[in-house]
Amino acid sequence: MKKYKAVFFDWDGTAVTSRTAPAEAAVSAMRPLLEKGVKLAVISGTTLENIAGGRIEEYFTKKQLENLYLGLGRGAYNYEFRDGTPYIFENKIPDQKTLLDIHRICFEIHVRLKEQYGLDTDIVFCRPNYCKIDLMADNLRGDHLFMQEDELHMLRRKLKNHGICRGLMELLELAVSIGKDYGIKVVPTCDAKYLEVGVSSKSDNVDAILGRISRESGIQAGDCAFWGDEYVGIEENIFGSDSFMRTGRTSAGDFFDVSEVSGQRPEGVKMVGGGVERFLEFLKGQGC
Repeated sequence: MKKYKAVFFDWDGTAVTSRTAPAEAAVSAMRPLLEKGVKLAVISGTTLENIAGGRIEEYFTKKQLENLYLGLGRGAYNYEFRDGTPYIFENKIPDQKTLLDIHRICFEIHVRLKEQYGLDTDIVFCRPNYCKIDLMADNLRGDHLFMQEDELHMLRRKLKNHGICRGLMELLELAVSIGKDYGIKVVPTCDAKYLEVGVSSKSDNVDAILGRISRESGIQAGDCAFWGDEYVGIEENIFGSDSFMRTGRTSAGDFFDVSEVSGQRPEGVKMVGGGVERFLEFLKGQGC
């Protein structure tokens, strides 16, 4: 097994089964690697309070924390640890005017979908740099916030029934078009249930953290592995949120998908399946 100098990984559905699930198995697999000096980077769309109950630093020593990074909030926050405390070394938070314009863009999308297609949606506004438009408000995920197998079929059927002939691509293009009306280059993504509209993505997280560890340790993309559970294609040329970890800067790394959802993956991503257990096995193998 190739030994990596850095491992980037999603949290929900990759390292843990849900945000409320115990984190002990994940942190136990992480400790030996951090102790050896392997860099670990959690890349997640969520915020700090949802990673190991908001107290991930309590699981590790100060020495171990020197090798841990968090890229959170869909590009918003990039953390390192200083003296055992999380510290934002780089962020991508829009100013209030831009954030409010993102809110207006999403509300316009919501209105157009209702007026033109009779499609009801909900909007989550309380994110620091984007909004989430719930395309399937009647489909509740509960604690399992990652994409489910049947959601792809449900969404395709729902969009078709409402006359959205080109599916998600039509929605992504709508978001970009309305963003231009406000002078904002939006970055829309989708995981089937949610259309997320903001100005950054996981791409910004991985590029910022790789840049940081490269400058400090000389680690390059080819020394890194990138693990997730949402790489799968939702529609042709539209992939899940973890696909945004594959950027021009990171493309020389190795990419692995633990999801068993059927479908196309981006070029260069290896489907290994096995869910959380498979990823934790990988971490344990790296620690040997």
